[in-house]
Amino acid sequence: MASPAWHYVLKFIITGDAAVGKSSLLVRLTDQRFLANPDPTLGVEFGSKLITLPGPDATVVKLQCWDTAGTESFRSITRSYYRGAAGCLLVYDVTSRRSFENVRNWLADVRAHADAHVSCILVGNKADLCDDDESKRAVSSAEGALLAAEEGLLFAEASAKNGAGVEEAFVRAAQAVLDKVRGGKFDDARSPGVKLSTPGAALPAEKPAGDCC
Repeated sequence: MASPAWHYVLKFIITGDAAVGKSSLLVRLTDQRFLANPDPTLGVEFGSKLITLPGPDATVVKLQCWDTAGTESFRSITRSYYRGAAGCLLVYDVTSRRSFENVRNWLADVRAHADAHVSCILVGNKADLCDDDESKRAVSSAEGALLAAEEGLLFAEASAKNGAGVEEAFVRAAQAVLDKVRGGKFDDARSPGVKLSTPGAALPAEKPAGDCC
């Protein structure tokens, strides 16, 4: 019997305020490029990526990522895409205090609608803007790490522009999901956010961000 192309399919959501760079993070992950002037997300966008998790098992997971709009007018639509999600990137802009202050509101939505065992990583995006000028920073790394610790989240800073920390953030969240799977917290037969691969499945082309359906 042929080996599976991947071992697990994991449903991820990307959420946070508008203009924090959620779409750019997804495109950086799936297509290794930067969206300099992305159009606002209308509802949701979709992208997928195969990643190999570190470790002796070399577990391959397929991330199915739903990038959700950050505006209030789409809130009822995007909540429906949270349903059953196993992983979440909760994104704020390190140069925007308001986007950081809204993190707990987004987290409450995720916890109300995603899988009860969802693994979240708090991501401070646009860290590159502060590399040469710390005066642009509105949220310190220490503040981000403290909020993550208080809420039981993973934490990272990243830059969709230069790619720093982007794939690592997805990998860490995926590894946390897999650890819960192996600990029996997800039921592979009933959890919509975690699916086992079918042995012998052929490797399909990955879908770039923006292909919604």
